[in-house]
Amino acid sequence: MHPVIPFLITAPALAYSAITLFCGRSFFGKGSALSDFTPPVTILKPVKGMDGESFENFASFCRQDYPTYQIVFAVASENDPVIPVIKRVKESFPEHDVLLVIDPRIHGANYKVCNLMHAHARAKHPFVIVCDSDIRVTPSYLREVLAPFADPEVGLVTSLYRTSGARGVGCAIEALGFSCEMVPNVMAALKLEGLSFALGASIAVRREALEKIGGFEALVDYLADDYQLGNMTFRAGYRLELTSYCVESIMKGSESVKEVLVRQLRWGRTMRVSRPGGYLASGITLPFPGALLALILSGFSAAGWGAAALLYLVRSAVCLTYSRAFLKDLLLPRWLWLLPVRDALSFGVWFLSLFGSRVIWRGHLFQLSKGGKIVEVES
Repeated sequence: MHPVIPFLITAPALAYSAITLFCGRSFFGKGSALSDFTPPVTILKPVKGMDGESFENFASFCRQDYPTYQIVFAVASENDPVIPVIKRVKESFPEHDVLLVIDPRIHGANYKVCNLMHAHARAKHPFVIVCDSDIRVTPSYLREVLAPFADPEVGLVTSLYRTSGARGVGCAIEALGFSCEMVPNVMAALKLEGLSFALGASIAVRREALEKIGGFEALVDYLADDYQLGNMTFRAGYRLELTSYCVESIMKGSESVKEVLVRQLRWGRTMRVSRPGGYLASGITLPFPGALLALILSGFSAAGWGAAALLYLVRSAVCLTYSRAFLKDLLLPRWLWLLPVRDALSFGVWFLSLFGSRVIWRGHLFQLSKGGKIVEVES
């Protein structure tokens, strides 16, 4: 084999890494400024069970430097162990408008969206934020995510997310997925095709836009409700904005690698049915298969090792930049040794997600159908 061929094999993944670095520098280099636009807003918190450090996560939303906002927690069961924590939040911040809604009604296959429907019915304000229960924010959060709505053409604002200081290999594998795969992919998509989807950790939306797409009821049979909320808002004629503000995803202690991979497989299969063309094409940019193929086809020659080493030298530099300069998640260089392992697992998940249509979500088994709708099935 000609010694140039291994470098040609790794070229697509290497070029893509360089592109994501360029896109990231362009996006994060703009920075952000706090705005005087501070409309009243309702934060919806669908909750089931306990997350890591739940009280501090919830309390961070009560420490906002913001004039008028409401927080509505929604749970489905009176026996949910998170209820005492929510009551403690209410007692700790009596000056805030904090409401707990307990409603077991099921309207569709996505139980989280059922909770959102119940919470939204009690919302008071013209802007609504959907934020996962495991998210923690700083006091400037509301000002930053609502600032883009000063432009009346903006219908939805979504946020990036990170996990700082991962504990254990399982958590590190998932956290590296944010800074080394998910966020770079979002940066490339934003630059190359614009934003037509939302990220589930934090989504702010105009209520008029939400009502135009049919409310949360329109999402109740989809697994990727965050993606659909953004895409439906985009197709309704509104502009979507991505803020450079990063919310913090707090993981539950030390998760096992198996737990992480099951969740990754669920996300992969969901994205495959939601964006089949884009998801299939994303396999070309994965670094591990390119490096492995270069080694195998070259007979593990010096050229093969050189191509793989060059690819991972560039990839490591890109990931270090995202971790240290862009997201500031404190993951690298401590977990840099795990990057090839994470990439190998990512390729395995991508490959497996091309087959099968069943996913496990919060202990329930669901069948995925075309477009991302789900139906619960007997396990």
